Amino acid sequence: MVVDQTREAAQALLGSLDPGQREKISAPFDTPDHDVWTYLPGDRPGITLAELSADQRELAMRLLELALSERGLADARSVLFAEAVRRGLPQTESGSTIDVGSDQRYFLRILGDPAGLEPWAWRINGHHLALHVTMVDGGIGFTPQFFGAEPAEVLSGPHAGLRTLPTEQDLGFELLNALEPGQRAAAIVADIAPDDILTRHDPVADPGVLRRGLPYGELNAGQRQLLSLLIGQYVGRAAGPIGLQTWQDITDHGIERLTFAWAGGTEPGIGHYYSIAGPSFLAEYDNTQDDANHIHSVWRDLRNDWGKDLLAAHYAMHR
Repeated sequence: MVVDQTREAAQALLGSLDPGQREKISAPFDTPDHDVWTYLPGDRPGITLAELSADQRELAMRLLELALSERGLADARSVLFAEAVRRGLPQTESGSTIDVGSDQRYFLRILGDPAGLEPWAWRINGHHLALHVTMVDGGIGFTPQFFGAEPAEVLSGPHAGLRTLPTEQDLGFELLNALEPGQRAAAIVADIAPDDILTRHDPVADPGVLRRGLPYGELNAGQRQLLSLLIGQYVGRAAGPIGLQTWQDITDHGIERLTFAWAGGTEPGIGHYYSIAGPSFLAEYDNTQDDANHIHSVWRDLRNDWGKDLLAAHYAMHR
């Protein structure tokens, strides 16, 4: 159902665009830069949300509403709000929607033909927000997915005290502090946190760059619950069916093979990092820049980033 609704939403958006806008937003599904992405400032291929009319932005927003859960959509809005605060752009107190000022540069792109039968994708990408959604034969690929915040907490001005993505940090510390001394020694893999997530914005996430830390099997029931809640901060951003499939994948590929690793400060305000890694799931969180007030967090599907598992099955069936 979500696949059909997304297809309809993308067609409605494309149908609202003039020829120039449509040319900017569209690309072949097999475009050479299909898996090129970044969460850093700068231009990307596609059309900026600022180039769309208010009605067109509402149609674009429909794509996010279908891909994200209610909390995921709220997280996306909070990222945009933090960016607007950082840059002094106009923004409502609630961080209401995508309409956050004409200078916000978030690029929307549609790859392939949503009206056809072949695989297609849509994505939105800008500073600290990157969603990549791939549709293949009724299945959905939802990663890479990146959420960040600068600042993580507003320190001054009318929004002082406002925190963005707070639970990703708070649950991480709660899990770390719930560990027994021996577990903690295994989980903490470095005294100094890396200056960014280790997989960066590589097209293919390499779990080999990680130090694995404490295995799931060495956690007690309460600690496992905390780890599940922390994973849920990432998986729970996705619309219900996508999130449920991800949990199924984590279970099918061996939840006992997950590991939790920590680096850096063991209390807020000091640069810190953690990763959760398994055969199919990878999440990284880093808060080190700007005196530990600048979040980068990513969710990668090690088997299905860019819908690669779905695409392999599709091409095998149609070969």
